[in-house]
Amino acid sequence: MSEGRKQFPLRVSEDLYRTYERWASDEFRSVNAQIEAVLTEAAAKIGRFREQKES
Repeated sequence: MSEGRKQFPLRVSEDLYRTYERWASDEFRSVNAQIEAVLTEAAAKIGRFREQKES
C-alpha cells in the first residue's frame, strides 16, 4: 500500500484471537499480518479491493 498503514483498535473475542494466533503461527506470520491477509483476500475475492502497484 503506497499510502502507508492505518492503525486502529480492533476488539475480538479471546477465542477468535487464539484462532488467529494458531493460524498465524502455522503460516509464520504475526497475528496482525494474518488478519490483514485474511481481510485483503476477502475484499479482493468480492471485488472490493485491488492493491495498487508502486510506480
